[in-house]
Amino acid sequence: MIRFEQVSVSYEGMAEPTLRAVDLEIPEGELALLVGPSGVGKSTLLGAVSGLVPHFTGGTLHGRVTVAGRDTRTHKPREMADLVGTVGQDPLAHFVTDTVEDELAYGMESLGLPAPTMRRRVEETLDLLGLVELRDRPIDTLSGGQQQRVAIGSVLTPHPRVLVLDEPTSALDPAAAEEVLAVLQRLVHDLGTTVLMAEHRLERVVQYADQVLLLPSPGAPARLGDPADLMALSPVCPPVVSLGRLAGWSPLPLSVRDARRRAAPLRERLPAENDGPEQWPGGRVAEPLGHPERGTPLAETTGLTLRRGRVTALRDVGFALRAGETVALMGRNGAGKSTLLNTLVGMHRPTSGSVTVGPDRLVPSRTKPRQLLHHIGLVPQEPRDLLYADTVAAECAGADEDAGATPGTCRALVTSLLPGVPDSTHPRDLSEGQRLTLALAVVLTARPPVLLLDEPTRGLDYAAKARLVEVLRSLADEGHAVLLATHDVELAAELAHRVVILAQGETVADGPTAEVVTSSPSFAPQVSKILAPARWLTVPQVRGALSASGLPEPDGGAV
Repeated sequence: MIRFEQVSVSYEGMAEPTLRAVDLEIPEGELALLVGPSGVGKSTLLGAVSGLVPHFTGGTLHGRVTVAGRDTRTHKPREMADLVGTVGQDPLAHFVTDTVEDELAYGMESLGLPAPTMRRRVEETLDLLGLVELRDRPIDTLSGGQQQRVAIGSVLTPHPRVLVLDEPTSALDPAAAEEVLAVLQRLVHDLGTTVLMAEHRLERVVQYADQVLLLPSPGAPARLGDPADLMALSPVCPPVVSLGRLAGWSPLPLSVRDARRRAAPLRERLPAENDGPEQWPGGRVAEPLGHPERGTPLAETTGLTLRRGRVTALRDVGFALRAGETVALMGRNGAGKSTLLNTLVGMHRPTSGSVTVGPDRLVPSRTKPRQLLHHIGLVPQEPRDLLYADTVAAECAGADEDAGATPGTCRALVTSLLPGVPDSTHPRDLSEGQRLTLALAVVLTARPPVLLLDEPTRGLDYAAKARLVEVLRSLADEGHAVLLATHDVELAAELAHRVVILAQGETVADGPTAEVVTSSPSFAPQVSKILAPARWLTVPQVRGALSASGLPEPDGGAV
């Protein structure tokens, strides 16, 4: 169905080709998962299938890409639209209408399908993706995850033979991600649709892949083959594979179910109970944080209720955030997570209840932004919303001026967090991880004691996420309070001391990470599911426990 014949793609100003000599074929009716670190050319490879590369992105394509016999060199993207449906990383860039139902119908209208057919397919897609209640909603009022589902739905309605998806579950809560993946499975198995998908959260998708297309490093040959075989070679892999490597399992498991079947010997090697001092992220042991009555919270809400039109976005939310504490704010799409973060930085005025920040108990909605940024800072879901200048140097100079900081303060932060980025680089030319880090440096220039991040790992690979984890750990160690709104259960397991779960704007759980996530099938990390009932959350914790017990890692178990 999809054929690459010695395909290389080069861009002006780049010393090496982004893709080099890709030669492979993806058969019809299979789900192929594109795997590799950031910067190896995954998005370029996906764009080559739809013809976006090089017709819209520029660059030079050598070799040939054909889809069902159509050559992308001679067929522009609009001439491939009936055959290939594409969803990129940014759903907002995908939308052309104002409401959910109109967006689902737009692609079919462009292809001139009959009205009865369009109506039937819109209804089918609304049901498939759980969008029925949102059908009349303006798209700009939806959460990021809801927008992602609409974007996927809009390419499903024309019934393309090939789907090309770039990070399709990155903005989705675990339950919504499972629903979308189930739909893709149905399309592949029942309709013979060919799916080519890139996804950094491999723990969600690798078990569904028929084949893995591995790009191990820039310029290295692409490999297409059995998922378990290529996961053994991949520089990036999900926790279930990392645990398999640690335990020496062969072949490597790709699903929690497969791993649980082999985990009995590993469970026997681990301590029977993980009931010592609070296990903090990464296997480190630290004294538990103080009880709520001790110390002064750096941010606090009491009875917080927020109504926006007819919708009650937050209902009687109360919690405190303390120095040195990292809290993961979780819940399904539309639960109110982003609304809560925005309320904490004064973007919304509470309908009732209170929000206070800092020892002086500032009310964010009544505090001038220039004063508030020294007390609390938000890195939004789209970091580029904070970035308005043409160069990294100009962004840093603007951040210094806004924060009243010594010139060079922001640039020094960028250098420490993101070495090697020239001053002249345009922020839009940075990778997702680099752009997030630049936005984080802009916020940290004012040294706010409270740091809020909205979906910080969206679009990040495992290496970029590991760097972010280390940065946030250091900030917590320095006394910052960190609040993360996230769907990334593995991030919460690795980093958070506490988890708060929202549902329909209400707090339904608030407690230590191990206690909250292991009690929920939706929010439990892979290691927890594999080694239950013991409360092990991450591979580093397991490795640390084996080392502490004096038990050597199995040969070949290094991760």
